[in-house]
Amino acid sequence: MSHSFRTAITLMPHDGQVRTAVAMAKMAEDAGYDDLWFADTGCPDALTMAPLIAQATSKVRIGTAVIPVFTRSAAVLAATAQTIQQVADGRFILGIGTSSQVMMEGWHGQTFEKPLSRMRDTTRLMKSIFKGEKTDFDGKTISSHGYRQAPGDTPIYLAGLKPKMVEMAANEADGVILNLFPAPALDKIISHVRAGEAAGGNQAGDAEVVCRHQVMVTDDKKAALDLLRKAFVPYYATPVYNAFLEWCGYEEEAKLIAEGWATKDREKTAQGLHDDLLQEIMIVGTQTECQDRIRQYADQGIHTHIITCMAPDQGIQAATLGAFAKAQFSF
Repeated sequence: MSHSFRTAITLMPHDGQVRTAVAMAKMAEDAGYDDLWFADTGCPDALTMAPLIAQATSKVRIGTAVIPVFTRSAAVLAATAQTIQQVADGRFILGIGTSSQVMMEGWHGQTFEKPLSRMRDTTRLMKSIFKGEKTDFDGKTISSHGYRQAPGDTPIYLAGLKPKMVEMAANEADGVILNLFPAPALDKIISHVRAGEAAGGNQAGDAEVVCRHQVMVTDDKKAALDLLRKAFVPYYATPVYNAFLEWCGYEEEAKLIAEGWATKDREKTAQGLHDDLLQEIMIVGTQTECQDRIRQYADQGIHTHIITCMAPDQGIQAATLGAFAKAQFSF
């Protein structure tokens, strides 16, 4: 199966208002974006917003990147996904992931353990539910017996960082969701997508590869990098992302971030997430520079590119989202 090049935006309104998200969705569809994707980081809630966005649009795909598998049971996820799919007339993709210790244990009071097994169990159970089968499932981390719902077709995409999760996503799900990798590591990550496809008896390219990019079209790179450093140091201080950074080949940087965060040493954490590394992870620069980075990632195997702009400046937001509208950008 071949997947077309697609552009998308993250529906993440800076004011946290539903009406703003709906307006962004309409703007993105009118601008020619192919997809709209939600994160699941609080209010507005992604799975509540998705059907509202489906009713406000007519062509764009709508996806989640990602819903943590630790916060909802597989039966609840399956029922919610199929409900949204009906409202969206087949345009919905359920993207799931494990999230991190900070969010799952700190925010939600859940036990973050055996994330690979939890993702595999949840995926297999939901696929059975989507077939209309009555559940009779005992996995390593979850179980379900006697639940059934009407069959339906909702694609399941899995978020992955390191090899085992990425390979499982390409093997057992319909797509792979990537995030926050340094550019030199992408070829290695894609090699594990291909390994997962092969393990499942699939052809190279069968799994759609989706990526959320942090993008800022701006002439003031320093200000943009400083903002992104402040926002993402907490990510790379968590065990999950810190280990990912180390696996990508940045052992010293991962160590500095972890040590600096643990001792509240801002200078040390800044030394770890330095400007050169940030520019490999984030896409910051002129319109041409940012567009060229996205094209390069497409050449390396990413199909769907989710543009996220965290800048509070309305001008930078407009420049960033405008740079990837159909009138300005093509692959």
